Amino acid sequence: MVQIGYTMMTEQAGPRALVRDVVAAEEAGFDFSVTSDHYFPWLGSQGHAPYAWSVLGAAAQATSRIPLMTYVTCPTARYHPAVVAQKAATLQLLAEGRFRLGLGSGESLNEHVVGAGRPSAHVRLEMLEEAVQIIRALFDGGYVNHHGTHFDVENAKLWDLPDKRVPIGIAVSGEKSCQLAGTLGDLVIATEPKGELLNAFDRHGGAGKPRVGQVPVCYDTDREAAVARAHDQFRWSLGGWKVNSELPGPSAFEQATQFVRKDDIAGAIPCGSDVEAFVEAVRPYSEAGFTEVALVQIGGAHQQPFIDWARSTLLPALRDL
Repeated sequence: MVQIGYTMMTEQAGPRALVRDVVAAEEAGFDFSVTSDHYFPWLGSQGHAPYAWSVLGAAAQATSRIPLMTYVTCPTARYHPAVVAQKAATLQLLAEGRFRLGLGSGESLNEHVVGAGRPSAHVRLEMLEEAVQIIRALFDGGYVNHHGTHFDVENAKLWDLPDKRVPIGIAVSGEKSCQLAGTLGDLVIATEPKGELLNAFDRHGGAGKPRVGQVPVCYDTDREAAVARAHDQFRWSLGGWKVNSELPGPSAFEQATQFVRKDDIAGAIPCGSDVEAFVEAVRPYSEAGFTEVALVQIGGAHQQPFIDWARSTLLPALRDL
């Protein structure tokens, strides 16, 4: 049975609302939660971008059962990998073993703010691999010294390590990232239901490890209102990773998506309250072999109605998958 998760989408709600909503999601019976880690929203209409790690710390204290996870953090530009390791270990202690660290190679949207330039895709993957190695070494305990191609670590040690080691998830989009995830990751993360990604992950050591996907949805009893909201706040998602990872800010996403129509969104994202449409959006992930799927309810002010509907209608329907 596929586990169904709830997404704390930091681009569309402030920190107090995010914590309140994940508490409600836990009470509603969601199996796990994930949290985006952005410096900017994709579109100005989303309107938010609080610091994800503060939100996660508060969520760890406000909840008691639901697992937490970054989806995903880039440990190569905005954050040094040694700092990511410290944050993750601390959060695992606060969450009493419920935290997983999702990592990826990052987007210009968020990483450009430190002014380090934008390396090419293959260099970003090299940086991610080196960062994961540093984080794993720090999780092992003891002092770490590292002088690599992209990072230096001088006499670092995590003084507060959890008894339960933080699992590391790695976001994938092709063969090389699947190799990295299979060899150094404890789970794999993907935003498209591509079985070939999971097959590649398995070939490189991922067999039997969790595989986590994500699906945007827009619940509303008024379908036209749902389509309009999804178009207003989530039309960026039709651009694809190769485009979206390179755009530097909300104004660029505004320009890049100016010709996306409401009909395009309605065909790509389940909108309204037809439970079968939501189930069919998740089904390709189940059939591809994903073990977990996190739902993103579009619209920061529309979380509680979605959570209530999920409790009564959607989650029972998805359990049949």
